[in-house]
Amino acid sequence: GQYYPADSVLHKMDPRAKLVGTLVFIISVFVFHTFPGYAVATIFLAAMIILSKVPVKFMFKGLKAIVMLLMITVVFNIFLTPGKVLWQWGILHVTEEGLKLAGRMAIRLTYLVIGSSLMTLTTTPNQLTDGLERLLRPLNKLHVPIHEIAMMMSIALRFIPILTEELDKIMKAQMSRGVDFESGNILERGKKLIPVLVPLFIAAIRRASDLAMAMDARCYNGGEGKTRLHPLIYEKRDYIAYGIMLLYVVIMIFCSFILKRFF
Repeated sequence: GQYYPADSVLHKMDPRAKLVGTLVFIISVFVFHTFPGYAVATIFLAAMIILSKVPVKFMFKGLKAIVMLLMITVVFNIFLTPGKVLWQWGILHVTEEGLKLAGRMAIRLTYLVIGSSLMTLTTTPNQLTDGLERLLRPLNKLHVPIHEIAMMMSIALRFIPILTEELDKIMKAQMSRGVDFESGNILERGKKLIPVLVPLFIAAIRRASDLAMAMDARCYNGGEGKTRLHPLIYEKRDYIAYGIMLLYVVIMIFCSFILKRFF
């Protein structure tokens, strides 16, 4: 959720194009699950990272949060998927189908995080809010509070790096008092996190209360009659981006249905 300032094509693009592009990429990774399809998705994602001019370490930073989830997903798919047995020891067995499924799930989760991080690193929270609100504007006719939903998402994105820094400060304070978060089994480590989670929740509630009071003091009343200093207008590069997205989808369909027989 942290914005990385840089002078790149992706930073200058309309947030609506980036939102649509991210959604298209994530859907393609989950729908077109062949080897050629993953190869095309990898090339496309690598090209976008290069165009963004954001250091690669920032792209992979978000993977730290899902390492445990990724490991659990891979292990469960390897050992619990029925199929052609390749190795067996007691009740545990590894199947060919399990290895393939585990590899697919690992690639999907990794690309999901990197693709989402690429969007948030190249787009400010205000731009994301405006882009999401404009994309969902037709739902206003159904009396859906689009502006409020977009505002909540923007606030949530802003709070992610703030709460991360708060968590780091609390953990360092506990470590200075002699708490060792690395030793012990899972249950002991979980008990050690209780003194960390309680002040973190208190800090989050306090920040939310301060934000609500600040919005109320400024007479905030939603999106009705709201104007923007920088209205969103599509430019030539945004139309080119939509064309690239369409070409990407066509190539993915070709790789998944035409080349599928060879892989």
